[in-house]
Amino acid sequence: MTGSKRERIVARAVACIAAVGLVAAMGACGSDGSAGAAASNTSGTLNVVASINQWGSVAGDIGGSRVKVTNIINSTAIEAHDYEPTSADIAAMAKADVIVVNGAGYDSWATKAAASTTAQVVNAAESGGKHDGDNPHVWFSAAVRTAAAKAIAAAYEQRDAAHAKEYAKRLDAWQNKEKTLESAIAEAKRRLNGKKYAATESVAAYLAEDLGLTDATPAGYAQAVANESEPASGDVTAFSKLLQAGSVALLVVNTQESNATTKQLIASAQHGGVHQVKLTEQMPKQYSTLTDWMTALVASFATAGKA
Repeated sequence: MTGSKRERIVARAVACIAAVGLVAAMGACGSDGSAGAAASNTSGTLNVVASINQWGSVAGDIGGSRVKVTNIINSTAIEAHDYEPTSADIAAMAKADVIVVNGAGYDSWATKAAASTTAQVVNAAESGGKHDGDNPHVWFSAAVRTAAAKAIAAAYEQRDAAHAKEYAKRLDAWQNKEKTLESAIAEAKRRLNGKKYAATESVAAYLAEDLGLTDATPAGYAQAVANESEPASGDVTAFSKLLQAGSVALLVVNTQESNATTKQLIASAQHGGVHQVKLTEQMPKQYSTLTDWMTALVASFATAGKA
């Protein structure tokens, strides 16, 4: 991330924190001005806010009818790194019983704003042992998905102990679906294990690792993209030659980031007969759950193993 982008995000986060603090403070007082229970659950339904829709889907699966989930980012047209929360977002977070953030620097605006509320906060990345500096696209990791789901269930039980058994039952059901997905990953891994892949961005690196793939993306190119800088022409040329020669089994393309360089790489992959897996960072609207989305992606990756 460039310095200017980082400064803008920090400024937005600071403004967000101040706004959340003000709203939460107002909400914590009764009509007589006395302190009350902030973010209290008086409706019988837990208010849940997720910074991104993929974690919101998990929160909904585990909470069922006992939760009302609001996803702040719910579109593949929005870049989470640079998102600026609206006043409605701030108000929703201030009233939330549970807030689910991605963490690992992906949604710093949400992580910092959530810290200023009285909600139970679930940091998906941290629940799975990932932190700032790690690849932040942690929903692609089977281990993090499971850890985050357990953390969400625990947060619900903290806020609504009376229905703890119901949340535990729904967590078990979610885990059964995840086990089916992991079985599909294991089956695909038998065909893909050890094969080389390259990526226009390291978005799906955790999934590729779960599938046993080896990252062959030229190091110079990968480092430049990770730093949100323009890759050197020599690195782009090396990447194009790699694809044109068919030296990798597949190319992973993040379609949310399209530019002249990615178009050149896609053309090189087509020339070399390299299978392409096209995906987005945010969960596409045709999928209602993170599990369904990951299952579809695993099938797309597996196609390369049949070549």
